[in-house]
Amino acid sequence: MRGKERAQSVQHLLNQFKWALPTQIPFKLVGAMNTFRNLGAVHGQSESHHKNYKNLATLSPYHDAPNVPGVSVNLPDDCTVDQVLVLHRHGSRGPVFEQQFILGLVETLDSARDIIQSTPLPPNLQFLREGYEYQLVPQELTVVGRRELFDHGAEFALRYPNFSTNVVVSSPVQRVVESSYFFANGFFGLKTENVTFRTVTDLDDPVSWITPWKSCPRFSDHQSHRAASQWAAKYVPPIAQKLGNLVPGINISVNDTRGALYACPFDLAARNQSPWCNVFSTHELQNLEYEYDLLMDGASGHASRGDAGPLLGAFYVKKLIERLTNATGDAKPLYLEFGHDTSILLPLSTMGLNKDTLPLSPRRAPVHRRFRTSQQTPFAASMVWEKFTCKKSFEGPQVRLVLNGATFPLFICENSMEDKIYGTCSLAEFARVNEYSANMQYKSESWNTTCEIDD
Repeated sequence: MRGKERAQSVQHLLNQFKWALPTQIPFKLVGAMNTFRNLGAVHGQSESHHKNYKNLATLSPYHDAPNVPGVSVNLPDDCTVDQVLVLHRHGSRGPVFEQQFILGLVETLDSARDIIQSTPLPPNLQFLREGYEYQLVPQELTVVGRRELFDHGAEFALRYPNFSTNVVVSSPVQRVVESSYFFANGFFGLKTENVTFRTVTDLDDPVSWITPWKSCPRFSDHQSHRAASQWAAKYVPPIAQKLGNLVPGINISVNDTRGALYACPFDLAARNQSPWCNVFSTHELQNLEYEYDLLMDGASGHASRGDAGPLLGAFYVKKLIERLTNATGDAKPLYLEFGHDTSILLPLSTMGLNKDTLPLSPRRAPVHRRFRTSQQTPFAASMVWEKFTCKKSFEGPQVRLVLNGATFPLFICENSMEDKIYGTCSLAEFARVNEYSANMQYKSESWNTTCEIDD
């Protein structure tokens, strides 16, 4: 199907299913269809045009992760997937702290409108003559984000045609709730009347495995913001000087330059294209990527204050093992759950699956690193756990992690050449190496110490 036809098909489906959505969910579909109509053409642009868009850290538009060399994409033919557990990030959204920098940039450009018209500009800055418009609503799911989740729901139905569920659980944050509905309408079609949509606030667990940081007073991203700002203080000033030389007469500050850098991914989140992405070199955007890797590693990875990240992720791993082993006797074949980038990064950190030998530091950016949010938590990221059994290839139930469409090797529990080839391990060994998580309890000594709770 060509891009235009695909966009029209999506528009037709959305026009139908928007009436099936709960009235309390304020989807702003009116007026969005023209944007959907344009997305097909944007998706059809050349790969070279998008060469840097896959390396924008946790702000990257969704893309499949690269396959790991030497690890099979598919399971052996004699294997059958018996259970699937999904933790999905919300789709593309508007900015958070970045908003102030982007608005500052817009103000600087507006005040220099006459200078811009009379100044010779290089080809990649010619768009400034037409004016730069920015209209994103902070933190709100965008039309691109809606499409990402709808498409993922349909693709999931094609990948797992024999699986279904009648319960969908999400974080209570509005963009996540909306994402769960768009995914559901792609997965179930229009027949969602028998599906119960819940948020973690509807559950009885003292700590949510989707948003465990809400129960931990010590959890904070202040330290990680400091590390990211230290890195930005190193790489942004030379870019600001470059822009100042390209557009003389305009006082483009370091903060304005940060706004321009942030505008690249957030324009993509709004309309799948941005003139700012072509202003920066690959190396400059790699520095932006590392800024966000530092931010996320400090908030929900291995550099979190008091090692809170790995502890908080234990609650998801505990729930995962409980379901995979059917410890409660009522495990379901399919779980559909929706959260944030932190929701996915925490359990990866707990299991040490994305831990680097040397901690990430604002002093230098290692080219080769395990903790890379561009591949692990782009917008609309999906962490899919499969339990499978085989007639001959493996003995007993096995576990595989498919992260953003690629097998993510479970090297923490591999015990055979087959495990290495397929990136899998036995369920028994997976549970054994994650015993710490399986035994984690709310208000235990380690919990109270890490989260600074008085017993």
